[in-house]
Amino acid sequence: MSARTKARKRAVDALYAAELRDGMAKELLEETKQQVEDRQNQDEIFSFANELVTGVLSNQLEIDETISSMAQNWSLDRMPAVDRAILRLAVYEINFADLEPAIAISEAVSLANELSTDESGAFVNGVLSAVVATRKPI
Repeated sequence: MSARTKARKRAVDALYAAELRDGMAKELLEETKQQVEDRQNQDEIFSFANELVTGVLSNQLEIDETISSMAQNWSLDRMPAVDRAILRLAVYEINFADLEPAIAISEAVSLANELSTDESGAFVNGVLSAVVATRKPI
């Protein structure tokens, strides 16, 4: 698993945990970093994870509006919390980061398949495909 994939998972974990515990995602990410500081390559992983979390939090209103408009018949509150975290991260990478949309979708679907329900991968794929199809060219 690449360092960037691990960083995305760490970012989703922090966003998810912050929502469940009414905490601060960046603080939770820092706590996790301290717990695993004896492992190799953690600086690179957590640096990118922090960048992702910061980007999501800075753009969350617009990201949530985008998700809400693309998730037909699903309100944000109705979605599993982990799916919300995954979608927020992926929409950030698609709309605000310099990342090929296909990579963002692939990473998000992989995370959904690993961390959420059996149907979540297809749901995340559908929402993100709609986001990409309707986004404005750069």
